[in-house]
Amino acid sequence: MPKLESFSKALEGFYQLKEQGLIKKDILTLIDFSLSSAQKRLWVIDMATNTILLQSVVSHGRNSGDEFATQFSNENNSFMSSLGFYATGEVYQGKHGMSLRLDGLEYGINDNARNRAVVMHGADYANENIISKQGRLGRSQGCPAVPVALHKEIINLIKEKSCLFIYHPSRNYENKSKLIS
Repeated sequence: MPKLESFSKALEGFYQLKEQGLIKKDILTLIDFSLSSAQKRLWVIDMATNTILLQSVVSHGRNSGDEFATQFSNENNSFMSSLGFYATGEVYQGKHGMSLRLDGLEYGINDNARNRAVVMHGADYANENIISKQGRLGRSQGCPAVPVALHKEIINLIKEKSCLFIYHPSRNYENKSKLIS
């Protein structure tokens, strides 16, 4: 189960975005970057049935930290992850195969996601076998990368206007966000 703090903030934003019509599906994906990359810190939750559909490891950006993500950016070429709420977009075939575009919904926090090509994709370095070798997952250029063995299932579950929330107890994020209190 996700931690109460991350889940309650995810719910707060989810319901606001649903009410505003910015997300259409009753699917909430929560990524908790306060947890080690050696842990399963991504949950796909069906809000209609209140069930966890899937849990997985997920990578953070290489300049966000090593085992733990501690720094975040909305800037091009920062190679950092961005926090906050996203609407999932369309599926496309990219250099990592099947990938999912993400639209950052928070101005100045993650609204540059499309320009930065921050997408969800499968990656060999986002694999639990890597953890046993180096004590953490490999890192991305800012994308929430998931295991190749799960990426198609995850993308198909969350594509086309579901809510994705990347959490970290960052004071900077909490002060800027208009979606959480």
